[in-house]
Amino acid sequence: MNHDAIYALYPNVVTVDDGTGAFDAQGNKVEIDMAAVAAWVNPNAYKYQRAAEYPDFRDYLDGVVKGDQAQIDAYMAACLAVKAKYPKPEQ
Repeated sequence: MNHDAIYALYPNVVTVDDGTGAFDAQGNKVEIDMAAVAAWVNPNAYKYQRAAEYPDFRDYLDGVVKGDQAQIDAYMAACLAVKAKYPKPEQ
């Protein structure tokens, strides 16, 4: 089960167990629409995707220390490419 989706779609849910289901604060079972859960897109997913693909910041610092503008520019271009690949969702 996608716990993040359940908590986002059902704010009354306080506990989710893959085996028994979702429950509110009083222990009542909350019926979950699994199609809605499956369709939910995490609005923060782009952050995790970007973090996984950004180049190592030490490459930038190395370029700064060496005064290598080409290395700095390459680092910045790589970062911008990642941002373009995983755009921030419209709000």
